[in-house]
Amino acid sequence: MEKKSARELMAEGVWYDAGGDEELAELRERAQDMAYEFNQARPSDLPRQKELLEDLLGSVGADVELWAPLQVDYGYNVHIGDHTFVNHGAYFMDGAKITIGEHCFIGPDFGAYTAQHPLVAEERNTFAERALPIEVGDNVWIGARVSLMPGVHIGEGAVIAAGAVVTKDIPPHVLAAGVPARVVRPITDEDRIKRGH
Repeated sequence: MEKKSARELMAEGVWYDAGGDEELAELRERAQDMAYEFNQARPSDLPRQKELLEDLLGSVGADVELWAPLQVDYGYNVHIGDHTFVNHGAYFMDGAKITIGEHCFIGPDFGAYTAQHPLVAEERNTFAERALPIEVGDNVWIGARVSLMPGVHIGEGAVIAAGAVVTKDIPPHVLAAGVPARVVRPITDEDRIKRGH
């Protein structure tokens, strides 16, 4: 049986050697170069930004707005749905798939981290790593400086308060906050804004 490549093992969510693999290093270098180009594009040059994003990321929906600077590991594992806004300073550590739904609002300095490393130092020093997918449902609002950890799923319509570190799944239509993030309460009709009379 032919030995699987590090890229194949990474895609399967199992442990692999992330340290010396030439293919992964080339993919990361390409993604970093493309992110650099995107980050240097003029904010007013929307067609160029769109072209670069579509070349860098796995898929980009209609009317996506993503503000520089942006960082990715590979890019091709990032999928962003229609009408989603991503503020400055996002980092997608996309060893595994990162899916962002439609109509999401993502605050500045957002981080989605799919990579895990061993807790035992001797194993960690061998560059062992695995990557677990992250999924954000439609209509989610993620506040500033939120971190999503490997393997988490954010349910549709949830709100994640600024500064939260999400280590476990968050159900739909709730407000979650804290480190680690916990459900504070459901979002209800009482939360609807009262517009001017």
